Amino acid sequence: RHQSARSAALFADNIPPAVYDSLVQTVRSNLGEMHRYMELRKKILGLDELHMYDIYVPLAEDVKWVIPFPEAVAMLKNGVAVMGDSYVEILSRGLDSRWVDLYERKGKTGGAYCDSIYGVHPFLLLNYQDNLDSAFTLAHEMGHALHFYFSSQEQPFIYSHPAIFTAEVASTVHESLLMEHLLQTTSDRERKIYLINYYLEIFRGTLFRQTMFAEFEKIIHEKAENGEALTSHFLKEAYRELNTAYHGEGMVVDAEIDMEWARIPHFYDAFYVYKYATGLSAAVSLVRQILTKGKPAVDGYLSFLKKGGSDYPLNLLQEAGVDMASPQPVQDAINRFSGLLDEMEGLI
Repeated sequence: RHQSARSAALFADNIPPAVYDSLVQTVRSNLGEMHRYMELRKKILGLDELHMYDIYVPLAEDVKWVIPFPEAVAMLKNGVAVMGDSYVEILSRGLDSRWVDLYERKGKTGGAYCDSIYGVHPFLLLNYQDNLDSAFTLAHEMGHALHFYFSSQEQPFIYSHPAIFTAEVASTVHESLLMEHLLQTTSDRERKIYLINYYLEIFRGTLFRQTMFAEFEKIIHEKAENGEALTSHFLKEAYRELNTAYHGEGMVVDAEIDMEWARIPHFYDAFYVYKYATGLSAAVSLVRQILTKGKPAVDGYLSFLKKGGSDYPLNLLQEAGVDMASPQPVQDAINRFSGLLDEMEGLI
């Protein structure tokens, strides 16, 4: 018998509740950086009051950046070049060998997905649209594809499919490598602001927002497990208090936000959203090591990809150089977020 709904949800991946708590505590202790971003956004947009809807306004005006698919492929290859020639060759082979259903067409489902057939190869469904979002989506899905490719090559069928906890790390490593490459090679000021804004929003939406969601889930489940009623008033108040804490005094939390929790479908799959935050944190930590330590970190990461689902996620990540049982990977991610804020402040 599990002690709580949370321990039951974490059981399959063998994740100690302490890892969940460490994520929340580390983000909580660094909320000043999130507040700093809100104040910076308010300043750049020239607003007297910042509301939730103002978060989604771009900070770089009229950036026209058309990225045809061949250019996106070249950008991605340059971004992952640090992984070695063999890695880039496999990526190129996949793109040249009809792994990807690339463009929109009538009757085709929207979105982007990757799956793999053991003994064949990964398959990607994209709806490419010649923009930066699509370039990063390509990077993300090819991250999954290379993970599936290596794990299928090295593991028996039963261990070839990685857990969601680790699968999202591989896809986000690709995105982060591409982003770091673009930030290093882009000289145009407006494009650089656009890229930094794009990356800041990834951190806001994936690290801070998903951790806020994770904290909300913990609060409401604990209340229910204590035999207390989950009233509409309690749910709205709890959600409002979290939004105020996470966004700071620079944000006006409108009354309508009190009900936002009701439209989040992930809350019906209890204790899922924390994996987005841990996945980004692990990926940022791995990319930092790959870019600073070179071959030893690359070899560790490739070993991680090849191990697929052959061990529990925390063990696989620890062998690759990321200890998710410690607060350090989350702190690494927050430190990168802080560095991006510094860069943005220097450009405006």
